[in-house]
Amino acid sequence: MSVLGFYGGVGSVTGANFMLDTGEVALLVDCGLVQGDRFAQAVNKEPFPYNPADIDYLLVTHAHADHIGRIPKLVKDGFKGVIYSTNPTKDFANIMLRDALKVMNYEKEQYGDELLYEESDIDMALTLWRGVGYDQEIKLSDDIVVWYTDVGHILGSGMVHVKRGDKKIVFTGDIGNVPQPLLNPPVIPTDYQYLVMESVYGDRKHEEVAERTDLLQHYIEETQKKNGTLIIPAFSLERTQGMLLEINNLVESGKIKPLPVYLDSPLAIAVTEMYRKYPDYLKTAVQEQIEAGDDIFDFEGLSFTRTRKDSHEIGLDKDAKIIIAGSGMSHGGRIRSHERRYLGDPNTTLLLVGYQSAGSLGRKLADGANKVNIDGEEIKVRAQIAKIRGYSGHADRDQLLEIVQKGGEKAKQIFVTMGEERSSLFLVQRLRDYLGLNAVAPSLNEEVTIDF
Repeated sequence: MSVLGFYGGVGSVTGANFMLDTGEVALLVDCGLVQGDRFAQAVNKEPFPYNPADIDYLLVTHAHADHIGRIPKLVKDGFKGVIYSTNPTKDFANIMLRDALKVMNYEKEQYGDELLYEESDIDMALTLWRGVGYDQEIKLSDDIVVWYTDVGHILGSGMVHVKRGDKKIVFTGDIGNVPQPLLNPPVIPTDYQYLVMESVYGDRKHEEVAERTDLLQHYIEETQKKNGTLIIPAFSLERTQGMLLEINNLVESGKIKPLPVYLDSPLAIAVTEMYRKYPDYLKTAVQEQIEAGDDIFDFEGLSFTRTRKDSHEIGLDKDAKIIIAGSGMSHGGRIRSHERRYLGDPNTTLLLVGYQSAGSLGRKLADGANKVNIDGEEIKVRAQIAKIRGYSGHADRDQLLEIVQKGGEKAKQIFVTMGEERSSLFLVQRLRDYLGLNAVAPSLNEEVTIDF
C-alpha cells in the first residue's frame, strides 16, 4: 500500500504538488507556485506540509512556473534528492526560475514581499537535476521504474508513469490541446490503475480551434485598417512561439501584409532560441517546414526588443503594429507597461490567447472591467478586449474525457486536480456518468491510501 498526498494543485489551477510515498520511496511530482493577483502569492512562503529532506525524488512534468516555481524553496528547505525531467524541461527551468526570481524581486520592491529563495538555491537545484528522453526508463528502486511520454502541452512536457510490479499510476501534468501549432498530440496513457489528471477546462469545450488562424488574421487586419496596436499577452514558453509561427505563416503566405511585430520579452526571446536546440520535439509538419528553409521565428517585420530602452521606443512607432509580451496573465513583466500605455486607446485591441487565473489582471480584463489598477495607476479601459479560445495549451472537457476513455479500462480511481473547483467537479461527474469510473476531486493536503 502507498499514500498519495495532494499538497497543491487542487481546488486551483496553479501550485501543482503531489506526493507518492510507497514506504520505500517518497517522490514528488511537480512543486509549483500558487498564483493569483501576484506572480508569487503569500501562501508560497508557508512551510511545506512534509519534510523536504525526506523526499527521495522530484519528477517535473514541465517548466511553467505553476509546476516548477517552488523547487528552489524545496531545496532551500532541505531537499537533497534527485530531480528528473525531460532534457528541454531542464534547460527551460534554468531560464524560467532565474526570470521568476527577477519578478519576485520586483514584487519585493513594489509590495515589500519576502523572496522565496536566492539564486544560490536555483544553482543547487540544477546540480540535483537530471534530464532524460521520452520513454527512457528510470529505476528508482528494485521494483519501481518511471518514464515520461509526450503530453503535447509545451516543448518537452511529459506525462509521468510510475510502475511498481504490475501496478501503475500516471500523473498527466498539463495535457495539451489538439491540435497545437508546434507540437504533437498527447500520447494516451494505458494500463494504469490510478490517474492524477488536470482539469483546467474540465467543464468547457474549446470553441474556435478550427477558426483560430482566421480569427488571428481578422484581428491583425482590423489593426492595420485603423492603424492601431494589437497587444498579445503571451506566456513566454510555448504560447509565444506558437503565435510567432502563426504570424510567420500568415506573412509568408501573403495572407496579411507585413507589419512591425515586436517580441518584447527577454525571457520569451531566450526561450525561442532554445526551441532551435530541440527541433526533434516539434511535430513533423513543423520540422519539415524548417528543413525546407523557413526559419519560423524570423520573418519580415519581426523585431526582438531585448533592452528596456528598446521596449520604451516601441511607443514611438505610430504605425499599425503587434506587441507580444509577457506575462501571459499580466502578473508582471513588460506587458503591464504596454497595457498602461494602450488600454485607454480605442484603436487598441488586447488579444487574450491563454488561460487567465482568478484574481489576475488578465482575468479582470477578460471579465470586462471598465477600469483597472496597474502598478498604482488607474487606467480606463477603452481598448477592445478580444479572446481566441482555440489557442489554449490545455485539453478541453471532451479531449480529457477521450483520453481517459481510450486508456482507462483498468483504472481503479481517477483523481481530478489542477482546475478551479467548478471545473474539477464537473469533470468528476462526467467521468462517473459517462464512463462509470470512480473519480474524485481531492481536497488540499488530503492523503489517500492506494493499492500500489
